[in-house]
Amino acid sequence: MSLMKGDHTMSLMKHASLIICAVALALSFGGAVSAQQFIPPGASPLINPPPPPPLPQPKIAPPVIPQMDAPVHYNYAPAPRPSFSDRISTCLDQGAASGLGPNERATYSRSCANQ
Repeated sequence: MSLMKGDHTMSLMKHASLIICAVALALSFGGAVSAQQFIPPGASPLINPPPPPPLPQPKIAPPVIPQMDAPVHYNYAPAPRPSFSDRISTCLDQGAASGLGPNERATYSRSCANQ
């Protein structure tokens, strides 16, 4: 009978040690998870938001290598017309270079820019 009692005690000790190990393991993993969401005292998640996620890696494409036997493509589209402001500036510069006075430059730049 003493063997039975000893086996039962060993069995209980094994179960108890397994339960203690499981609890310790759960507490250690629980501490790691809660440490990720720890907010220090006096801090607010609204004032100190988490950092933004890292930027995606840049896409690196190999350069296009021109082919020796490829036909040449020409762009026959006309160049875009400069803006009205750019045309006025150019005409004012031309008028000043020609020696026109301020009133003559104003008249010249209006007619020049509207062409």
